[in-house]
Amino acid sequence: MSETILETCLHSRHLALGAKMSPFAGYDMPIQYSGIADEHNAVRHECGVFDVSHMGEIFVSGADAAAFVNHIFTGDAASLECGKILYGMLLYPDGGVVDDLLVYRLAPESFLLVVNAANIAKDDEWIRSQKGKYGVIIDNQSEKWGQIALQGPRSEEVLGRVLGIDGSSLGFYSFMVKDGVIVSRTGYTGEDGFEVYAAPEAICRMWDALIESGVAPCGLGCRDTLRFEAGLPLYGHELSAGISPVMAGLSMFCNLEKAEFIGREAIVAQKAGAIVRKLVGLEVHDRAIPRSGYAVELPDGTPAGEVTTGYRSISQDKSICFALVDKAVSALGTELQVRIRNKVFPATVVKKRFYQTNYKK
Repeated sequence: MSETILETCLHSRHLALGAKMSPFAGYDMPIQYSGIADEHNAVRHECGVFDVSHMGEIFVSGADAAAFVNHIFTGDAASLECGKILYGMLLYPDGGVVDDLLVYRLAPESFLLVVNAANIAKDDEWIRSQKGKYGVIIDNQSEKWGQIALQGPRSEEVLGRVLGIDGSSLGFYSFMVKDGVIVSRTGYTGEDGFEVYAAPEAICRMWDALIESGVAPCGLGCRDTLRFEAGLPLYGHELSAGISPVMAGLSMFCNLEKAEFIGREAIVAQKAGAIVRKLVGLEVHDRAIPRSGYAVELPDGTPAGEVTTGYRSISQDKSICFALVDKAVSALGTELQVRIRNKVFPATVVKKRFYQTNYKK
């Protein structure tokens, strides 16, 4: 029996714009409009808007909300100021990742957890399973919210001019709430930008105004190329139940100054050396494109790992990838090779951030 494909509140708009659509995380989502390269460059140099209404919104409130979120989350939510945001993970006890997410502190006893679309049901179940004796209310409101991401160096100006929202006072990873609309200075592209959460009807009006003003609609294709160049992980590729934050080089988002959180002991052990694989960046010395799942080898053909994400970089015109490789061959400058369509191509371990990000500090 085939699964029902869901639609966001903006679905009809995507069809009207002639978007190329494809299933993603259970939703029929736009992959591209004018083309991935055009949309990628619009965000890098001007401004683009994404439909990200498929993302999940789980609210946690109550007298023990801060203690509970601190228990399940790798960051220090208890000391987070109202109006501020933290990036981090939900972990299994063995250090594997349930999901990576953003935590917004709405009030002293109220938090918003923004989770990946593919993991909404799993995350909701996991969070509820950890409730125990904590005095909290867990409210999954994912179906009640729409969300757009306005990204690029002109996003602040466009937000004000087109939507009438002054975002100039917002610093990176901070947010404001007005008339039921949440506006945060966050994103997934490596550029300055904002994410706006509101009721579906309001999101549709905002989308229409932005498109009518000439802002480029952008699909999930360039969302992936942009986040990849900026060194940002994608759950299921660079993070998973089998790829911990330490393996992914993201242990800085596990606050070990906290006395306790689920998975803390495993992270401490892994940071002390108990990992055998590590995520690296690779630059391939050819125009051939490494794709997820392709084998990474030592120069003599010995297996060394596999590609998790790979592209021909639009911003740099290089073939680059993330790869999970044996820790022993993960040092910068190590020479490896990638097997692409049964041919091997030399590659060098490089930093995972392929593009200099341009966030507002």
